[in-house]
Amino acid sequence: MKKTESLEEFYKRRYNWMPDNLRNEIGHFNVFNLEALPKGKTRKLPYRRRDYFKILLVLGDVHFHYADKTVSTNQQSLVFSNPQIPYKCEHLDRITGGFYCIFNHQFFKDFGKIEQYAVFKPNNDHVFKLSDEQVKIVSVIYKKMFEEFTSNYVHKYDVLRNHVFELLHFAMKTQPTIAYEKQKSNAAQRISHLFLELLERQFPIDENHTKVKLRSASDFAQQLNVHVNHLNRAVKATTQKTTSQIITECILQESKILLKHSNWNVSEIAFALGFTEPTHFNNFFKKHLQLSPSKFRNL
Repeated sequence: MKKTESLEEFYKRRYNWMPDNLRNEIGHFNVFNLEALPKGKTRKLPYRRRDYFKILLVLGDVHFHYADKTVSTNQQSLVFSNPQIPYKCEHLDRITGGFYCIFNHQFFKDFGKIEQYAVFKPNNDHVFKLSDEQVKIVSVIYKKMFEEFTSNYVHKYDVLRNHVFELLHFAMKTQPTIAYEKQKSNAAQRISHLFLELLERQFPIDENHTKVKLRSASDFAQQLNVHVNHLNRAVKATTQKTTSQIITECILQESKILLKHSNWNVSEIAFALGFTEPTHFNNFFKKHLQLSPSKFRNL
């Protein structure tokens, strides 16, 4: 898998210029039109992580690949990506229009943890298919972004953050069956949140981050300075899953990503995921997917 793309690399690749305020203390934000490619021209976005957030309204039938999943925009969709989740796009020549905005962690530094919203979480949906009426609503939000971004209003970046929140909540409201309400905070939830944060910080694996170090409930309990039984009870109470289940799901998900989108051999992947022997990784993968890593790679 290619190394994480920085904001600087994004601007150089996409526009061949660099904004002056790229790394200022208030963070970076920008908004763009998504234009159709000229006829006969093709462009590929490789499978990789980016060190910035992106919210995209895409018109056209584009395919997004996340791990072993492929999601088609089916003519028009709102798409969310963030630094924790690698992805790639196919059929960019089918894009007919749209908009997108990008921003970094620093832009929301004092305004909560933007990555905690459901649209940015690794195991949730990132592509939201829209009706014609919904496209009109989202387009209006982007047009307000353009107007504000080019204004001289001293607090315009506060307004732009509000527009980003508008897009987040608009997408989440399209899936009313998912519970997004904020639960009352307690000690168990705080411990569970810290555990999940430590776990997610280990992924995705790329050239700059090559080995998982925390593999068991005991590893995480030691890191969090709590008894392993206390950690297990807290995680079970807040997620309805065991600590081991959640760790296994993350390891399995990352193994699928590496098998499908990296050129590492099975032994290298096993080592990166913290397995002491390739046979242990083979047995782990077979147990959960009923086929070997090599067979999965060749599907």
